[in-house]
Amino acid sequence: MSQSVDPMNPRSIGEYLAHLQVIMVNTTLPANIGSAARAMHTMGLSRLTVVDPKHPIDDTSVSHAAGGIAVLEAASITPTLDAAVADCQLVFAASSRSRHMPRPVVNPTEAADIMLSFIDAQNAQGSTPNIAILFGREDRGLTNDELALADYHIQIDANPEYPVLNVASAIQVIASFIFARTQAHVSHTDTPDNADDTESGLTMHIRQQWDEPAITHAEQAQLVNRVIDLMVDKNLADAGQLKSLPARLSRLSARLQLDKKEYQLLSALIAKLK
Repeated sequence: MSQSVDPMNPRSIGEYLAHLQVIMVNTTLPANIGSAARAMHTMGLSRLTVVDPKHPIDDTSVSHAAGGIAVLEAASITPTLDAAVADCQLVFAASSRSRHMPRPVVNPTEAADIMLSFIDAQNAQGSTPNIAILFGREDRGLTNDELALADYHIQIDANPEYPVLNVASAIQVIASFIFARTQAHVSHTDTPDNADDTESGLTMHIRQQWDEPAITHAEQAQLVNRVIDLMVDKNLADAGQLKSLPARLSRLSARLQLDKKEYQLLSALIAKLK
Protein backbone atom coordinates (compact mmCIF):
# COMPACT_ATOMS: atom_id res chain seq x y z
CA MET A 1 0.00 0.00 0.00
CA SER A 2 1.55 3.32 -1.05
CA GLN A 3 1.88 6.12 1.45
CA SER A 4 0.23 9.41 0.57
CA VAL A 5 2.46 12.44 0.15
CA ASP A 6 1.56 15.84 1.52
CA PRO A 7 1.83 18.22 -1.48
CA MET A 8 2.85 21.05 0.87
CA ASN A 9 5.76 19.00 2.24
CA PRO A 10 7.56 17.57 -0.79
CA ARG A 11 9.67 14.47 -0.28
CA SER A 12 10.44 13.35 -3.80
CA ILE A 13 12.74 14.79 -6.43
CA GLY A 14 9.80 15.40 -8.75
CA GLU A 15 7.87 17.33 -6.11
CA TYR A 16 10.80 19.68 -5.59
CA LEU A 17 11.47 20.16 -9.30
CA ALA A 18 7.79 20.90 -9.97
CA HIS A 19 8.30 24.28 -8.29
CA LEU A 20 10.86 25.34 -10.90
CA GLN A 21 10.22 26.79 -14.33
CA VAL A 22 12.67 27.50 -17.13
CA ILE A 23 12.02 30.74 -19.04
CA MET A 24 13.61 31.27 -22.46
CA VAL A 25 13.59 34.88 -23.66
CA ASN A 26 13.16 35.95 -27.29
CA THR A 27 14.60 32.80 -28.85
CA THR A 28 15.68 32.91 -32.50
CA LEU A 29 15.85 29.24 -33.43
CA PRO A 30 12.84 26.96 -32.79
CA ALA A 31 15.26 24.02 -32.70
CA ASN A 32 16.80 25.42 -29.53
CA ILE A 33 13.41 25.35 -27.82
CA GLY A 34 13.18 21.65 -28.63
CA SER A 35 16.73 21.02 -27.41
CA ALA A 36 15.91 22.86 -24.20
CA ALA A 37 12.82 20.69 -23.68
CA ARG A 38 14.96 17.59 -24.11
CA ALA A 39 17.57 18.87 -21.66
CA MET A 40 14.88 19.70 -19.11
CA HIS A 41 13.17 16.31 -19.40
CA THR A 42 16.51 14.56 -18.92
CA MET A 43 16.93 16.36 -15.60
CA GLY A 44 13.35 16.07 -14.39
CA LEU A 45 12.17 19.61 -15.13
CA SER A 46 8.80 19.97 -16.84
CA ARG A 47 7.75 23.65 -16.82
CA LEU A 48 8.94 25.63 -19.84
CA THR A 49 7.90 29.19 -20.72
CA VAL A 50 9.00 30.94 -23.91
CA VAL A 51 8.82 34.73 -23.98
CA ASP A 52 8.17 36.43 -27.32
CA PRO A 53 9.98 33.92 -29.59
CA LYS A 54 11.06 35.28 -32.97
CA HIS A 55 9.70 32.11 -34.59
CA PRO A 56 7.02 29.75 -33.25
CA ILE A 57 7.58 26.17 -32.16
CA ASP A 58 7.76 24.05 -35.31
CA ASP A 59 8.84 20.67 -36.67
CA THR A 60 12.49 21.38 -35.92
CA SER A 61 11.54 21.98 -32.29
CA VAL A 62 9.82 18.60 -32.22
CA SER A 63 12.72 16.77 -33.85
CA HIS A 64 15.22 18.24 -31.39
CA ALA A 65 13.00 17.56 -28.37
CA ALA A 66 13.34 13.76 -28.77
CA GLY A 67 12.03 12.28 -25.48
CA GLY A 68 11.08 15.72 -24.18
CA ILE A 69 8.02 16.10 -26.41
CA ALA A 70 5.70 16.33 -23.39
CA VAL A 71 7.68 19.31 -22.04
CA LEU A 72 7.52 20.98 -25.45
CA GLU A 73 3.79 20.38 -25.86
CA ALA A 74 3.07 21.82 -22.42
CA ALA A 75 5.25 24.90 -22.95
CA SER A 76 3.65 28.30 -22.36
CA ILE A 77 4.17 31.21 -24.73
CA THR A 78 3.97 34.71 -23.20
CA PRO A 79 4.43 38.14 -24.80
CA THR A 80 6.51 39.71 -22.02
CA LEU A 81 9.03 38.66 -19.40
CA ASP A 82 7.19 40.67 -16.75
CA ALA A 83 4.13 38.51 -17.32
CA ALA A 84 6.21 35.33 -17.16
CA VAL A 85 7.71 36.12 -13.74
CA ALA A 86 4.75 38.00 -12.21
CA ASP A 87 3.73 35.18 -9.85
CA CYS A 88 7.28 34.03 -9.01
CA GLN A 89 8.73 34.68 -5.57
CA LEU A 90 12.34 33.91 -6.52
CA VAL A 91 14.04 34.57 -9.86
CA PHE A 92 17.46 33.45 -11.14
CA ALA A 93 19.09 34.53 -14.40
CA ALA A 94 21.80 32.66 -16.26
CA SER A 95 24.52 35.08 -17.34
CA SER A 96 28.07 34.61 -18.57
CA ARG A 97 29.01 37.94 -17.01
CA SER A 98 27.59 40.54 -14.67
CA ARG A 99 26.41 43.76 -16.23
CA HIS A 100 25.15 47.11 -15.01
CA MET A 101 23.58 46.94 -11.55
CA PRO A 102 24.72 43.35 -10.85
CA ARG A 103 22.88 40.96 -8.57
CA PRO A 104 24.55 38.43 -6.24
CA VAL A 105 26.43 35.91 -8.39
CA VAL A 106 26.22 32.21 -7.54
CA ASN A 107 27.39 29.04 -9.25
CA PRO A 108 24.88 26.30 -10.19
CA THR A 109 25.42 24.33 -6.96
CA GLU A 110 24.87 27.39 -4.78
CA ALA A 111 21.80 28.29 -6.82
CA ALA A 112 20.36 24.81 -6.32
CA ASP A 113 20.91 25.01 -2.56
CA ILE A 114 19.16 28.37 -2.39
CA MET A 115 16.22 26.96 -4.38
CA LEU A 116 15.88 23.91 -2.12
CA SER A 117 16.04 25.99 1.07
CA PHE A 118 13.44 28.37 -0.32
CA ILE A 119 11.09 25.54 -1.31
CA ASP A 120 11.36 23.95 2.14
CA ALA A 121 10.74 27.26 3.90
CA GLN A 122 7.73 28.14 1.74
CA ASN A 123 6.19 24.69 2.04
CA ALA A 124 6.61 24.84 5.82
CA GLN A 125 4.31 27.87 5.78
CA GLY A 126 1.72 26.25 3.54
CA SER A 127 2.71 28.33 0.52
CA THR A 128 3.37 26.97 -2.96
CA PRO A 129 6.72 28.34 -4.14
CA ASN A 130 7.28 29.34 -7.75
CA ILE A 131 10.89 29.78 -8.89
CA ALA A 132 12.02 30.94 -12.32
CA ILE A 133 15.35 30.51 -14.10
CA LEU A 134 15.83 32.92 -17.01
CA PHE A 135 17.87 32.15 -20.13
CA GLY A 136 18.58 34.74 -22.80
CA ARG A 137 18.91 35.00 -26.53
CA GLU A 138 21.27 32.83 -28.54
CA ASP A 139 23.35 35.78 -29.75
CA ARG A 140 23.40 38.22 -26.82
CA GLY A 141 21.84 36.65 -23.75
CA LEU A 142 19.74 38.80 -21.44
CA THR A 143 19.62 42.60 -21.47
CA ASN A 144 20.52 44.71 -18.44
CA ASP A 145 16.83 45.34 -17.73
CA GLU A 146 16.06 41.61 -17.92
CA LEU A 147 18.97 40.71 -15.66
CA ALA A 148 17.70 43.31 -13.20
CA LEU A 149 14.52 41.25 -12.72
CA ALA A 150 16.51 38.44 -11.10
CA ASP A 151 17.35 38.03 -7.43
CA TYR A 152 20.51 36.07 -8.29
CA HIS A 153 22.72 35.60 -11.35
CA ILE A 154 23.98 32.08 -12.10
CA GLN A 155 27.38 31.79 -13.72
CA ILE A 156 28.79 28.48 -14.98
CA ASP A 157 32.50 27.89 -14.54
CA ALA A 158 33.95 27.78 -18.05
CA ASN A 159 36.92 28.72 -20.18
CA PRO A 160 37.55 32.41 -19.30
CA GLU A 161 38.55 33.09 -22.90
CA TYR A 162 35.08 32.03 -24.09
CA PRO A 163 32.64 31.35 -21.22
CA VAL A 164 29.56 31.34 -23.49
CA LEU A 165 27.33 28.27 -23.81
CA ASN A 166 24.55 27.56 -26.26
CA VAL A 167 21.27 28.28 -24.49
CA ALA A 168 20.17 24.62 -24.49
CA SER A 169 23.60 23.58 -23.20
CA ALA A 170 23.38 26.15 -20.41
CA ILE A 171 19.97 24.78 -19.44
CA GLN A 172 21.39 21.24 -19.45
CA VAL A 173 24.34 22.17 -17.22
CA ILE A 174 22.35 24.16 -14.65
CA ALA A 175 19.53 21.60 -14.61
CA SER A 176 22.02 18.79 -13.98
CA PHE A 177 23.38 20.55 -10.88
CA ILE A 178 19.85 21.19 -9.64
CA PHE A 179 18.91 17.54 -10.12
CA ALA A 180 22.04 16.31 -8.33
CA ARG A 181 21.53 18.62 -5.35
CA THR A 182 17.83 17.74 -5.16
CA GLN A 183 18.63 14.05 -5.24
CA ALA A 184 21.09 14.49 -2.37
CA HIS A 185 18.65 16.69 -0.46
CA VAL A 186 15.84 14.15 -0.74
CA SER A 187 18.04 11.21 0.26
CA HIS A 188 19.51 13.19 3.19
CA THR A 189 23.00 12.14 2.18
CA ASP A 190 24.12 15.72 1.55
CA THR A 191 21.42 18.07 2.81
CA PRO A 192 22.43 21.66 2.01
CA ASP A 193 23.48 23.73 4.99
CA ASN A 194 22.62 27.38 5.36
CA ALA A 195 24.31 29.27 2.56
CA ASP A 196 26.48 31.77 4.42
CA ASP A 197 29.09 32.45 1.79
CA THR A 198 30.09 31.51 -1.71
CA GLU A 199 33.27 30.88 -3.63
CA SER A 200 33.10 34.46 -4.88
CA GLY A 201 33.34 35.74 -1.28
CA LEU A 202 29.74 36.99 -1.32
CA THR A 203 27.93 36.79 2.00
CA MET A 204 24.36 35.61 1.58
CA HIS A 205 21.64 35.24 4.18
CA ILE A 206 18.96 32.78 3.13
CA ARG A 207 15.87 32.89 5.26
CA GLN A 208 15.13 29.34 6.39
CA GLN A 209 11.92 29.85 8.35
CA TRP A 210 9.17 32.19 7.21
CA ASP A 211 6.16 33.08 9.32
CA GLU A 212 4.41 34.30 6.15
CA PRO A 213 4.78 33.41 2.44
CA ALA A 214 7.23 35.40 0.34
CA ILE A 215 5.93 38.13 -1.96
CA THR A 216 5.74 37.56 -5.69
CA HIS A 217 7.79 39.41 -8.28
CA ALA A 218 4.70 41.40 -9.27
CA GLU A 219 4.21 42.56 -5.67
CA GLN A 220 7.88 43.50 -5.45
CA ALA A 221 7.55 45.59 -8.62
CA GLN A 222 4.41 47.26 -7.25
CA LEU A 223 6.21 48.17 -4.04
CA VAL A 224 9.16 49.65 -5.95
CA ASN A 225 6.77 51.73 -8.06
CA ARG A 226 4.98 52.99 -4.95
CA VAL A 227 8.26 54.04 -3.35
CA ILE A 228 9.27 55.88 -6.53
CA ASP A 229 5.88 57.61 -6.69
CA LEU A 230 6.28 58.65 -3.06
CA MET A 231 9.79 60.00 -3.67
CA VAL A 232 8.59 61.98 -6.68
CA ASP A 233 5.61 63.29 -4.69
CA LYS A 234 7.95 64.45 -1.90
CA ASN A 235 10.41 66.01 -4.39
CA LEU A 236 13.07 63.41 -3.49
CA ALA A 237 13.31 62.24 -7.10
CA ASP A 238 12.68 63.69 -10.55
CA ALA A 239 10.17 61.62 -12.53
CA GLY A 240 12.06 62.42 -15.73
CA GLN A 241 15.51 61.61 -14.31
CA LEU A 242 15.13 58.37 -12.36
CA LYS A 243 18.23 56.78 -13.94
CA SER A 244 19.18 53.69 -11.90
CA LEU A 245 16.77 54.36 -9.01
CA PRO A 246 14.21 51.67 -10.01
CA ALA A 247 16.94 49.04 -10.40
CA ARG A 248 18.53 49.93 -7.06
CA LEU A 249 15.20 49.80 -5.23
CA SER A 250 14.41 46.48 -6.89
CA ARG A 251 17.75 45.05 -5.76
CA LEU A 252 17.17 46.37 -2.23
CA SER A 253 13.75 44.73 -2.12
CA ALA A 254 15.22 41.43 -3.30
CA ARG A 255 17.84 41.52 -0.56
CA LEU A 256 15.19 42.14 2.08
CA GLN A 257 13.30 38.97 1.07
CA LEU A 258 9.97 40.49 2.07
CA ASP A 259 7.02 38.38 3.10
CA LYS A 260 3.31 39.15 2.64
CA LYS A 261 2.85 40.86 6.02
CA GLU A 262 5.94 43.03 5.56
CA TYR A 263 4.69 43.98 2.11
CA GLN A 264 1.33 45.02 3.57
CA LEU A 265 3.00 47.05 6.33
CA LEU A 266 5.21 48.95 3.89
CA SER A 267 2.32 49.49 1.49
CA ALA A 268 0.21 50.95 4.32
CA LEU A 269 3.10 53.17 5.41
CA ILE A 270 3.61 54.51 1.89
CA ALA A 271 -0.09 55.16 1.48
CA LYS A 272 -0.15 57.09 4.78
CA LEU A 273 2.87 59.16 3.84
CA LYS A 274 1.26 60.14 0.55
